[in-house]
Amino acid sequence: MTDVLQKVLNQVEERQKELFTLLAKLISFKTPAPPARNTKEAQAFVADFLTRLGFSIDMWDVYPNDPNVVGTLKGTSPDEFHSLIINGHIDVAEVSEDEQWKADPFTAVIDKEVIIGRGTADMKGGLAGALFAIQLLREAGVELPGNLLFQSVIGEEVGEAGTLQCCKRGYTADFAVVVDTSDLHIQGQGGVITGWITVKSNQTYHDATRKDMIHAGGGLFAASAIEKMMKIISGLQDLERHWAITKSYPGFSPGTNTINPAVIEGGRHAAFIADECRLWITVHYYPNENHEQVAKEIEEHILQVAKGDPWLRENPPLFEWGGTSMIEDRGEIFPSLEVDPGHPGVKRLAQSHQRITNKQAAIDVSPTVTDGGWFGAVGIPAAIYGPGDLQNAHSINEQVSIAQLLDYTKVMVSFIYQWCHTKSAKNEGVTAGEV
Repeated sequence: MTDVLQKVLNQVEERQKELFTLLAKLISFKTPAPPARNTKEAQAFVADFLTRLGFSIDMWDVYPNDPNVVGTLKGTSPDEFHSLIINGHIDVAEVSEDEQWKADPFTAVIDKEVIIGRGTADMKGGLAGALFAIQLLREAGVELPGNLLFQSVIGEEVGEAGTLQCCKRGYTADFAVVVDTSDLHIQGQGGVITGWITVKSNQTYHDATRKDMIHAGGGLFAASAIEKMMKIISGLQDLERHWAITKSYPGFSPGTNTINPAVIEGGRHAAFIADECRLWITVHYYPNENHEQVAKEIEEHILQVAKGDPWLRENPPLFEWGGTSMIEDRGEIFPSLEVDPGHPGVKRLAQSHQRITNKQAAIDVSPTVTDGGWFGAVGIPAAIYGPGDLQNAHSINEQVSIAQLLDYTKVMVSFIYQWCHTKSAKNEGVTAGEV
């Protein structure tokens, strides 16, 4: 470890009040999603912060008043050394008026060994620590040979995939760290896709005709879409149980791949037989699967279920998958992410974690989803690594451990320095200054 790097690491402790102030400032911006469309001021602050550190800024609206920010710090020898993306979302979980917080959720409070406030764990703590790590490196005069990109994105809480928009805009690197809630584990993740299954009749009927469609001799070939949806739900439960038996993935407990019937909508009013019923499902799948494959399995199974019912055979269910926003079109996709423990970026990150914490890094899978999957989907190796735990994410009196926040910031100082000083291609694994 170089003297310069050690000096910067020492400053994390010495200047920790500046880190707390930065986190408090980020928390003070009210960016819950929903309702969303409220991040412009916070993103302008991030852009200004990065500008002062020498980054060039690209800021554009993904939705009105919800811009992405990408800061780029060009390396001194970008063709020879590894590049890095640091990614995090600026939106936070919603806060209800009746929640009993110790203080204003958007005012950071230091309480003994923790900092309380909405977003401390998910994930403004991760953003603050990474920004502060970069600040300390820059103020120490460290010049990084490899390119460093910082992405502050919108919409993760409601599936609006600001990170996907960064990928579509052409931003790439040799490795990406998503600084979301991971309790300082290095993580991959399964994926999530939402879908709508619709059962629909091509005719409507008065409720007085019900006796003609359910009793012997009625003679009316018709049905309630709500009742037929019950067969669809039963079929989904059968498939879910089948998956639990036949599929597995290291690090996940059996049956983690689930099909949740989350919302059901149907019928017109009490004088009608329900001519339409829509079921909103949320599907969790494993890191080695993709949403196209999983959606196809569900469709094939449910269509076979429909063939066993005379009415559904003539009125087969319809399927809609995914979406770009839980707010705009009530749908979302979070791709899965597999982490390769042998990847040089993962190994460097694990080494930095062990040097700082004196503990071997846990490399496992997150039980939830983040924007990390979008990097995997476009071929950018990535991992999730951030402070905070899921018990505190989205919770009342959300909090992050001060000790963990400091350790995380030190790890980011070390990793940014080491990775962007690591030669790529033929010199893989050799650090500048060590050659």
